[in-house]
Amino acid sequence: MTAPQDPATASQVASRPPRLAAIDLGSNSFHLLVADYQNDRLEIVARHGEKVQLAAGLDEGGVLDEASMARGLECLSRFTPLLQGVSPDCLRIVGTNALREAINREAFIECIRAGLGHRIEVITGDEEARLIYLGAAHALADQALADQALDKDHRRLVVDIGGGSTEFIIGEGFEPLTLESQHLGCVTFTRRFFADGTITDKHMRQAELAALSTLAGLRSAYLKLGWQEAIGTSGTIKAAAAVLAAGDTPGPGEDVITREGMLELRRRLIELKHLDGVALEGLNPDRARVFPAGMAILGAIFEAFELESLRYADGALREGVLHELMERHR
Repeated sequence: MTAPQDPATASQVASRPPRLAAIDLGSNSFHLLVADYQNDRLEIVARHGEKVQLAAGLDEGGVLDEASMARGLECLSRFTPLLQGVSPDCLRIVGTNALREAINREAFIECIRAGLGHRIEVITGDEEARLIYLGAAHALADQALADQALDKDHRRLVVDIGGGSTEFIIGEGFEPLTLESQHLGCVTFTRRFFADGTITDKHMRQAELAALSTLAGLRSAYLKLGWQEAIGTSGTIKAAAAVLAAGDTPGPGEDVITREGMLELRRRLIELKHLDGVALEGLNPDRARVFPAGMAILGAIFEAFELESLRYADGALREGVLHELMERHR
């Protein structure tokens, strides 16, 4: 028989702010974000991410291999202790491009469900783009330039380069006006264009041309709609901004990637010659092998959308998921 709960303890539990959590099962990395919802704000209490590279485990037939699934389950076992105090209605787990592509995803999803006791959503590319935009918009709202960023006439392009897909959104305030998810990813492009490990101008240009071909279908419509500011989110863009900030590569300031800086990074990567030799100040070693492919995609984005600069914003899919959970608990 369960012992009666102390009234003071019950009162403390009842008054405790809701604890919300989002898990992003990405094609390159898995991420966990936990926050308390209090006074109409999110206070981050835990943030954890690990490179899993699910997309690297997909064969040409779309079968996800056992090793990739094992890496994913091991990662999630380390997330579990951080979910204490999170009720089921306050947790959302979303899978992205690698799980969209995997024809045997149900077996993996069932293993996750058994371990975490929670359902997993494999979201569409459009839903991923919408949530990325929501996360980026809220991150911008928390920055010093919030008034400019949220002006109804201030339009922004948001780009998120992932492991298996890249999302493109144009929006105003918290509302996307148009969004797309394209099959461009730093993990999949590493396999396609850098399979032998060498980094050459030829390999970089092949990857860039493939990305440009994919972007051709949305380039005109996006340029016609237009924007006042270009924003980038997530790993590749965060890494590029960090490398530029750490070195003497030209740039106007922290978190900003210029065309000149991006081209200089491209040159430096080619000089390194091999994926095993990618070591740059400011670059996490876990991202080193997929960084050249990510930079090739970024270069194509600069070219296709005629960008002169791109500003990194610290908010993307998992932040968007948390903010949507917060709205449900208002």
